[in-house]
Amino acid sequence: MPAAIMGGTGIYSLSGVEVQAREMTNHYGTAQVFIGKGEHEDIVFLTRHGPDHSTPPHKINYRANIQALKDLGVRRIMSTYAVGSITADYPGLDLAVLRDFLDFTHGRAFSFFDDLERAVGHVEMSKPFCPVMSNKLMELASTHNIKCHDGATYVATNGPRFESPAEIRMYQMLGGHVVGMTCCPEVYLAAELGMNFAAVALPINLAAGLEEKITLAEDNIDEVRENMIKLMIDVLHSTNDDECTPPILL
Repeated sequence: MPAAIMGGTGIYSLSGVEVQAREMTNHYGTAQVFIGKGEHEDIVFLTRHGPDHSTPPHKINYRANIQALKDLGVRRIMSTYAVGSITADYPGLDLAVLRDFLDFTHGRAFSFFDDLERAVGHVEMSKPFCPVMSNKLMELASTHNIKCHDGATYVATNGPRFESPAEIRMYQMLGGHVVGMTCCPEVYLAAELGMNFAAVALPINLAAGLEEKITLAEDNIDEVRENMIKLMIDVLHSTNDDECTPPILL
């Protein structure tokens, strides 16, 4: 079965991977995916904002994207997010392996269980991010010249605006480490469809109030992104579907 990589801001292709574009249409809409060829024929790539970054976070058709991956037989998803750091424990351009989330999004289609054709379901979120793939990220990061920090809690905001200093202070008090706009509802939509989900966040700025003005990282960022892609592919090739257990659907 194929496994998937979902790319966010700055990740619009997989360096060194030959792919074929394909449009997938389902009950929720149309998603564009890129299916690997040759030695990467077991990899499916999806860039959530589109190859030209034309879709803002609050307008992404999250359900169409996740359903498309499910229809292709994907059971494991490795996702990446460009984020702001709200704590010194997760410095810029060091990867953060996600283990938990705080969801402050609103107005999004966030569940497959508002469809009358589906039974009512309640997905259990004690371990929202696959421990097997997350542990493998930490194990293999150094082999790809990447500094990686474990245990991050992702704060999901609605966007497209950035957060205020007061909001960042609140997220700090609640235990958040990095802040972004797209992890939710992806992580729990995948869980509702019985898929395993792991994710890395790439801090590219300090959040509002932590410096005079928000400045996006530029030095060496392309190298970090390229190494991150290689790491994610390595993790997917070093694990398998049977090792991973998706969250329980009650």
